[in-house]
Amino acid sequence: MTACVLEVVISSPDGDLEATIAVQAAVIAELRAVNTEQAHLIATLQARVAELEGRLGKDSSNSSKPPSSDGLRKPARAGRQDDERAARRRPGKQPGTPGAHLAQVATPDQVVEHLPERCGECGAELADAPVAGVEARQVFDLPPLGLRVTEHRAQRRRCACGSTTAAGFPAHARAAACYGPGVRALVGYLWVYQHLPVDRAAQLLADVLGAPVATGTLASVVAEGAAGLGGFVEVVRGQLAAAPVAHFDETGARAAGKLHWVHSASTAGLSLFSVHPKRGKVAMDAAGVLPGFAVHDGWAPYWRYDVTHALCGAHLLRELEEVADEPGQGWAAGMAELLVDAKLVADRARAAGACRVDDTVRARLHARYQRLLADGQAANPPPPTIGRRQGCARRSPAGRLLLRLDTHRDEVLRTLDDTRVPFDNNQAERDLRMVKLQQKISGCWRTLAGAETFLILRSYLATARKHRMNPLAVLCQLFEGHPWLPASPPP
Repeated sequence: MTACVLEVVISSPDGDLEATIAVQAAVIAELRAVNTEQAHLIATLQARVAELEGRLGKDSSNSSKPPSSDGLRKPARAGRQDDERAARRRPGKQPGTPGAHLAQVATPDQVVEHLPERCGECGAELADAPVAGVEARQVFDLPPLGLRVTEHRAQRRRCACGSTTAAGFPAHARAAACYGPGVRALVGYLWVYQHLPVDRAAQLLADVLGAPVATGTLASVVAEGAAGLGGFVEVVRGQLAAAPVAHFDETGARAAGKLHWVHSASTAGLSLFSVHPKRGKVAMDAAGVLPGFAVHDGWAPYWRYDVTHALCGAHLLRELEEVADEPGQGWAAGMAELLVDAKLVADRARAAGACRVDDTVRARLHARYQRLLADGQAANPPPPTIGRRQGCARRSPAGRLLLRLDTHRDEVLRTLDDTRVPFDNNQAERDLRMVKLQQKISGCWRTLAGAETFLILRSYLATARKHRMNPLAVLCQLFEGHPWLPASPPP
C-alpha cells in the first residue's frame, strides 16, 4: 500500500475562520480514513503472519503431516521424555521381557575336531592321550551361494504303432534356459518387500548368486507374479467386504508423470492396495470394498457411503493439540483428555470381553463431551451472517474442528458403543507406510501398469506377513503356480 501524505496549509487567523475549520475537518476525516485503512492492513498482515507461523509450527505431532515430513530435527515430545525419565528405561532388554539369543543346536550340519598336539607344560605329544573333556562352540554361517542348474530332458518315444510321443516339461521350464521359481521369488522379494531399487536388486543378484539379470527381466518377473494374483485379489476383496471393521486411507503418488492416488483397505489380517487417477468416490467404487464398519480420517467422500463410520482418534488428538496452543482454547485440552479416557475405558471393556462400554460410563463421557463442546462454541462463535447467506466468513481452525466434533459426535465416540472398533486408524496408516517408502526410494512409477503391478504384489506380501507367513516362501508358491490364499475368518 502506498502511504498517503497530506500536506495542508493552515489559513491565517485573519482569514475566514469557518473556511479554516472546514478545511481542517476535511483533513482530519481523510487522516482518519487513512488510519482506518492502515489498521485494517496491519490486522490482515498480523493474521497472515499468525497463519504462516502456525504452518511452520505444524509437524506430525499436531497435524496430519506424516512423520517423514519432520526431517532430521524431529520435535521433542515432552510427554514421552517425562514417561521415559520416570520409568528410567535403559537401552537393551527390559526387565520382565523374554530374552533372545543365538543358541546351540543339538545336531550341527558339520563337526570339526580340534586336537592339541603337545602338552602345554612338558611338551609331550598328546596323540595317544585320553580325552579329558570337550568344549563345543558352534558357528552359524552361510553356505557358498550360487545358482544350481537343473537340466530337464523330455524324451520322445516311438510306439509300436509308429507314433512318436514326447514327454512334457514342468511349468517353470518354459525356455531352453530360464530362471526358476526360487530366483523369481527372490526378485519379487527384493523389489516389492525390501524395496530395493531395480538397479541395486540386479546388482545383488549378480554379486551374490552370480545371476546377471537385466533390469527389464526383473520388471517382467514382477509383472508375471502380479498376473497370477487375480484369484487372491478377489478373495481378499470379498473378505474385506465381509469384515466387521475395516480401515481406509489414501495417499498421493506419481505414476506415468501424473498425480495418482493409492487407496488402501485393511484389517489386522488383510491388506488391499489400488491406484487410481481420482481420489474420491469414483476410485473407492473401483476398489470394490464396502464393509459394515469403516474407520477413516473424516475425509468428505467417505461420508457418501451408507455404512457405520468411526473417526480416527489419533487425527483428532493432533488437531486438538494444535488448537490448544492458541489463547482462550482450554476446551481443546479437555477434549483431548476425554478422548484418551474413552480409549482407555474401551480397551478395558474389550479386554474383559464386553461388546460395549458400561452404560453409566458412556453416559458420563457423553455428558463431558457435550460440556466441552459448549465451552468451545462459546470461545469460538460462528462467523457473522452476511446478507441472506449464513456463514460466508471462513471459520477458524478451531471453529471447523468444533463443527466436525459436533456433527459427528457418535462417530468420534464409536468405540464406546462397539469395542470391535479401534480408537484410531493406525492400521491403515501402517499399511501405507511401506508404499510411501517405495516412493521415497524410487520417486515415482514410470507407468500406471507398473504401479498396479507393484501394489498387487504388495497386497499379497503384506497380507501374508499379517498371517505370519514367510514372504519368500509365499512368493515361491506364487511362481510355482499355486499362490497362497488367506483362510476365511471364522463366522
